[in-house]
Amino acid sequence: MGAVAIEDVLFPGIDVRVTAVHVTVERVAVEASSCGRPSACPDCGCPGRRVHSRYVRRLAERPLVGRPLVISLRVRRFFCERSSCPRRTFAEQVPDLSERYRRYSVGLRRWMQAIATFLGGRPGERLCRTLQLPAGRTHLLGLLTAPAVPERAPRVLGVDEFAFRKGWRYGTVLVDVEAARVVDVLPDRDAATFTAWLREHPGAEIICRDRASAYSSAIREAAPDAQEIADRWHLLNNLSSAVEKTCHQHRSCLRKRAEAERDSVSRRIINLLPPPALPPTRIAVRTRDRYVDIHRLLDQGQSVSAIARRLHLDRKTVRRFRDTDIDELLASARHGRPKGVLEPFTAHLTERFTSGVTSPTDLFREIRQRGYQGSDLPVRRYVAGLRTGTVEPARGAIPSPRKITTWIMVPRGALRHPEEDRLLSVRLTCPDIARACDLARTFHDLLQHRRGHLLLEWVREAERDAPAPILSFAQGLCLDLEAVTAGLTLPWSSGIVEGHVNRIKTIKRTMYGRASFQLLRTRILTQP
Repeated sequence: MGAVAIEDVLFPGIDVRVTAVHVTVERVAVEASSCGRPSACPDCGCPGRRVHSRYVRRLAERPLVGRPLVISLRVRRFFCERSSCPRRTFAEQVPDLSERYRRYSVGLRRWMQAIATFLGGRPGERLCRTLQLPAGRTHLLGLLTAPAVPERAPRVLGVDEFAFRKGWRYGTVLVDVEAARVVDVLPDRDAATFTAWLREHPGAEIICRDRASAYSSAIREAAPDAQEIADRWHLLNNLSSAVEKTCHQHRSCLRKRAEAERDSVSRRIINLLPPPALPPTRIAVRTRDRYVDIHRLLDQGQSVSAIARRLHLDRKTVRRFRDTDIDELLASARHGRPKGVLEPFTAHLTERFTSGVTSPTDLFREIRQRGYQGSDLPVRRYVAGLRTGTVEPARGAIPSPRKITTWIMVPRGALRHPEEDRLLSVRLTCPDIARACDLARTFHDLLQHRRGHLLLEWVREAERDAPAPILSFAQGLCLDLEAVTAGLTLPWSSGIVEGHVNRIKTIKRTMYGRASFQLLRTRILTQP
């Protein structure tokens, strides 16, 4: 093989000639001179022919063999021979190596721009320090420039809000759904701002949005011919909230059944379990003493606020001790009360213990078959507490409204057998929850199989006998019927937009709230 020139190694494809290389412990210094065709005048474009002078520029380049690389580049200055041009002389620029007014090479600038795009200021500065690149956080952020916004909006436009500070300030992100990229970022979520943007950038034929009224009114005013599509995820989220409200309202039905089970279990365990006694724990003793102090002060006629100040307690704590029986307070303070993964199985453990199965190993095997994924140690502790009376027996546990909502909203066939059995028990206990479950699953089928033409039929069925929260959800759909029907029929959705909102959250958190909106917008638009 023939010898490879050093220019081809250090500057491949660039018209320079290396004259010297100096390698030290601290850095690598390269002396080079331009040898390409003369440059053209930056003002008039006339090619340079006569050399005015030469001078040396110092350029920082990407590191070489683990050391910073500095280039001493000798360039030419030319006369501009066009008499009408106001510029008399101009310096040449070496393509792909040097740029006007910059003290670093084109390749190093691209590196630093990529670092600033993905990491930002301070994290980028730390990476540059590791890579031995000469850049600070301010310099890195100064390299970022926001791309120009297209004059026309994309054909399929997605719009959604994101929080600068949750509950206080919000912005708007606009996304090209087909290209999956951010088009623009607006400083607020007001209808007037979005209306002005749509008028300045016409061309949107389909607009995917959530059910916020501000975006809907802006679309009707500035882009009345565009097809609005209500996002399917937001529809399911609103339906889930309505189902959870229904479960909250009818919790008393579940409690009555639990009390009935509790009475039947109590009659069976009264002869088997030892009488409950105050466990020798500090929290139980403190609970009893605090109950006595609060009720003594209440008998003296003192107010809740006065008792809270005197005992250094929160007023909600004082009210809880005032309104709750001492046995219930002590039960919550008993030693070894199960939490976490064992809690859903305590009712089964108590039932089997009272039936005569007292071996912790046998009980552990039973609940493992029912879905328990913890170790046997919590089971042994709970059974030991049942024997000594230091654990309150679980009787008729009531599933939380959120848990019931989860069972209802998951796709059909996704529940395990124990969960199916518990949901069936809830449905048999409360007809309203059963009706909400049927309507929610029917709506989920409409959404999953894109049967938007059956939406009005579902609404009429809900208006016939649905619980109040489900009825309110159905009536809300009628206010946005066209967009909801399109969302249940067409394939477009705001899924891409939600993904970019999550990316914006990541960028925002790395900036720790110190940056301006313009810098945040630039980072959002420059990241791929």
